[in-house]
Amino acid sequence: MQLKAEPDTAGKVVRCPGCNTKLQIPQLPQPAADQAVPPPDAADDHFGDHHETSEPQLQQQAEEQSAPERQGWIESDPTNANMWLALAIGLVTTGAFLGVLLAFAPPADLPSTKYNLMQYLANVWKGHLPVNGLNTLFFFWAIAILYLKLEKLRHQRRALLLDVLPADLGGEINAQTVGSFIDHIYGLPHRLRDSLMVNRIRKGLELFEGKQNVADAVTLMSAQSDIDSARIGTSYVPVKAFLWAIPIMGFVGTVLGLSHALLSLDFKNLEDVKAVIGVLKGVINGLGGAFDATLVGLVFAMLLNFPMNALAKAEDDCLNDIDAFCNEVLIPRLNDGGFVASGDTSGMMDALVKAVAGAQQEFLGDLNALSAKIVEQAHNLDKRAAAHQERVDTEFAKSLTKMRDDFTGAVTDAVRSSTDYTRALASGIQSLNNLLSELGGKQILIHQVKKKGWFSRD
Repeated sequence: MQLKAEPDTAGKVVRCPGCNTKLQIPQLPQPAADQAVPPPDAADDHFGDHHETSEPQLQQQAEEQSAPERQGWIESDPTNANMWLALAIGLVTTGAFLGVLLAFAPPADLPSTKYNLMQYLANVWKGHLPVNGLNTLFFFWAIAILYLKLEKLRHQRRALLLDVLPADLGGEINAQTVGSFIDHIYGLPHRLRDSLMVNRIRKGLELFEGKQNVADAVTLMSAQSDIDSARIGTSYVPVKAFLWAIPIMGFVGTVLGLSHALLSLDFKNLEDVKAVIGVLKGVINGLGGAFDATLVGLVFAMLLNFPMNALAKAEDDCLNDIDAFCNEVLIPRLNDGGFVASGDTSGMMDALVKAVAGAQQEFLGDLNALSAKIVEQAHNLDKRAAAHQERVDTEFAKSLTKMRDDFTGAVTDAVRSSTDYTRALASGIQSLNNLLSELGGKQILIHQVKKKGWFSRD
């Protein structure tokens, strides 16, 4: 198996990513002072021999070599941890932690001012053991998930040391050499080839072998990069849930402690000062212990937040390294024959026609989608305008009917009042006529009565 190493690591002892055994990176050869530097043609003599081989000989060699059957492999989850294994690790760690901590529980008659650190912590956990115990399980469960994810990240980092695209197979990856590169990937160790980098490169090369199109391979690897990034993001959902639940459980423990302390108030013996002081001391101690659950939850949340963000950054950096390798090493070496020779423009024209056709097809698709959206918006606008006009007509008809009813009622009331007034006036006139008829020629005498008073005359 071939491995890659930076020049500054020459001479160091490292572990093989394939078999996990120690090996020493060889030193770079130092050329002698009197040794002439070979010319470029002599240095690349084996490449010259390869070019001098005729095409029939190449076809005969390809037929003689039986290509292995490629069936791929089942890809394991590169970032999500096994929740049940993490739960088992969390249960064991929680039991050990609580067992060691509660062993330092202070005696009941020992004042709290004389507690040491372990006795103080044991007293804090013992005061709200159900809530603090559950928070401890949540914390170590989340830590176990981060530990399993860290092991997966180390596996991805070890896979980055593989020489996935060796230079001795060819300077560029084209239709003739892509099969050799894929066969080389299938020959990598099983424990390392199932990684993000190897899987992405394998899929890109297999697509390139089938379609002979660099753009399709680049699109596939870009989409695979988005998928890997989404996997890494969603793998932190359980840890974020624990990060939310731990302080919430601490607040729940505080509320339970406060309610218990308030329920312990006894107002029966208010005249006894000593009894009242004892009750208040119990309440104050209960209130002090109630906030210990929140303290434990906040400390656990803070301790969990730092490794979670550090691991997330490390995974993003690993994914960025894989993207950089694909963009800087793999894609520049792909050659689909679009630019085969300096004097032959047929390949260039084919590539240009394909690019223009693809862009035109994409433009037409976007234009059709935009037209469909415009038609849909216009249809919705017509529906809204019709509904608005219908509502206006309904409201106008209601208002017109109401105004007509009000006007009719007002006119009816006015006519009724005028009729009553006319009837009353006619009745009065009739009564006056009757009175005048009865009087006839009679005379009406008006007698003036003289008043008697202090200033009147007799």
